[in-house]
Amino acid sequence: MAKILDGKAVAARVRREIAADVEKLKAQGKNPCLAVVLVGENPASKVYVNNKKKGCAEVGIKSLEYLLPEETTEEELLSLVDKLNADDEVNGILVQLPLPKQISEQKVIERISPEKDVDCFHPYSAGKLFTGSPRFLPCTPAGIMELIRESGVEVAGKTCVVVGRSNIVGKPMAMLLMGANGTVTIAHSRTQDLKAVCKTADILVVAIGKAKFITADYVKEGAVVIDVGMDRDENGKLCGDVDFASVEPVCGAITPVPGGVGPMTITMLLKNTLRAVQD
Repeated sequence: MAKILDGKAVAARVRREIAADVEKLKAQGKNPCLAVVLVGENPASKVYVNNKKKGCAEVGIKSLEYLLPEETTEEELLSLVDKLNADDEVNGILVQLPLPKQISEQKVIERISPEKDVDCFHPYSAGKLFTGSPRFLPCTPAGIMELIRESGVEVAGKTCVVVGRSNIVGKPMAMLLMGANGTVTIAHSRTQDLKAVCKTADILVVAIGKAKFITADYVKEGAVVIDVGMDRDENGKLCGDVDFASVEPVCGAITPVPGGVGPMTITMLLKNTLRAVQD
């Protein structure tokens, strides 16, 4: 029977630690503040923004919310980012993606001050991560590292396979695993014999956006399996990229969907906001 890596429980523990640190900062007259910008009416984005707001309230971080209409121009959004960059009371800035088609996501990401880039998307932040001296850690990969620690498995010396090569999860995930002395392979849609590659993994991280794609025959016995997917199955039920029912009897530890990686992502965002004040 695999160990279920309960993201909700780990997130709750980390948030208690963050809340205690926030209290210490407030006693020194420092008030951590996160500004969240949402453009348009994307329902999923609204849910994410609301969860971030709740997370801030839970740990005592002040949150500022900017809800802009769908027709907002690129210039208007960049102007708001400039204003938040210049505001000494704002420690972290998060512009919720995706953005409407008239706005360049890359331009907006690059406009956010690296000192306030708590999402860790700015090229400067990515470069600091690549060279092994990050100020902020990318939220989802950092949350995954916490869950791997929770599994009790040491990354050093282990064979790690990351399925997916996005800038948000796949690439930074590989960097964090390498930083912990894992031997890392990044696999993707062009990988030959993906099944055989995955089966070598002591730690398998899957972030491809294909419902229940990874089945038991992709998984080495006793492996730690981290499912980053957030999909819908044929019945419209929430599921991950890993077929939990078939993989769980084979692996040593596994994250559920929901309740695995998801709660950790926002928790790491809160941790980055705290770090922005502490540094």
